[in-house]
Amino acid sequence: MFEWMAWTTPVAVFFLCIALMLAGMTVWEIRSPTTLRKGFLPIATTRGDRLFIGLLSAAYINLAFVGLAGHFAEWFSLENEPSIWISFVLSMCFLALVMRKG
Repeated sequence: MFEWMAWTTPVAVFFLCIALMLAGMTVWEIRSPTTLRKGFLPIATTRGDRLFIGLLSAAYINLAFVGLAGHFAEWFSLENEPSIWISFVLSMCFLALVMRKG
């Protein structure tokens, strides 16, 4: 069923984190409904809005890293391309920032 996708450990962990976040946000929203608030984002957002914006940003950070990994190896004279775990950590940190301060 999933043969079409290259299921590496980082990819599986990334999607597992997304699934856990969605489940956690559902429970949190049921227990404590959200209100609009204004952070550093240019619009008033709810928790769900910030999660959506953060997940889109995380996906773009990972895609950009995958696209630039070969260039990073060339620019920094690395033997191998940098690990995809770097982009995973960066994207999750950015997601946490958006959720907390966005």
